Amino acid sequence: MKTHPGRRTRILAAITATAGLVLVAACTSSGDGGGTKTAAGGVELVKDGRLTTCTHLPYPPFQSEIDGKVQGFDVALIDLVAEDLGVRQEILDTPFENFKTGAFLNSGECDLAAAGMTITEERKKNVDFSDPYFNATQAVLVGKKSGVGSFTDLEGRKVGAQAQTTGEDYAKSKGLDPVSFESSDAVLNGLRTGQVEAVVIDYPVVQGWLKDKANADAFRVADNVDTGEQYGFTVKKGNTELREAIDKALADAKADGTYKKLYEQWIGPYDESAASPAAS
Repeated sequence: MKTHPGRRTRILAAITATAGLVLVAACTSSGDGGGTKTAAGGVELVKDGRLTTCTHLPYPPFQSEIDGKVQGFDVALIDLVAEDLGVRQEILDTPFENFKTGAFLNSGECDLAAAGMTITEERKKNVDFSDPYFNATQAVLVGKKSGVGSFTDLEGRKVGAQAQTTGEDYAKSKGLDPVSFESSDAVLNGLRTGQVEAVVIDYPVVQGWLKDKANADAFRVADNVDTGEQYGFTVKKGNTELREAIDKALADAKADGTYKKLYEQWIGPYDESAASPAAS
């Protein structure tokens, strides 16, 4: 996935989970990082009264637009952080590659990034991660008549993956040459339209797809590969106060049952093994 010159960044605001989400601007130019920083609960924010989150849409069940509102598991968890800070969450839809470099955090356009992002040593060089909040595996999704029974059956077949993701990296590490798609929805559409014969992508995303009966009737999971991945939220390197605020909100949500409730709402039956420990 490439960044397009002059790309206009979509800004969406999410107020606390109890009040829902509202779209505040369909399209506005990026570069609002020069605003006055405001301390909230000891945390400095790039906008007064806002916790600004960079994400990349769509990536259900973690974040996607539903009925004109940005919703999902990541959105709901960061709403808890915003609530603790006494502010509301505002969401910017940005290119995924910026999460690896921390570009939008460094430029002051976002306070944090939340995009179902795997914690890796390479990414840690550019950003600081929160405690892990989700254990993820990679799924091989295929058509029901594909004849693919496991990951090893993908050799010699046309495979798709989302660009700049660990799913794409894993496929390449196993000798495959995956077709890159910009978003998770584009990956599924590539499979649906026959551009590829199989896709390698995070299993929770597949779980969300297969909730749709039409998808479940056409596709199946041929394999589920445990790659030891954990998701984390990111902040600008050195932003200890915000990172600690995120970690506290996650720990509190797991302790009081909120995490389990949100997991069941957005992902499915609660899987204790998928809930990462409060501290890595």
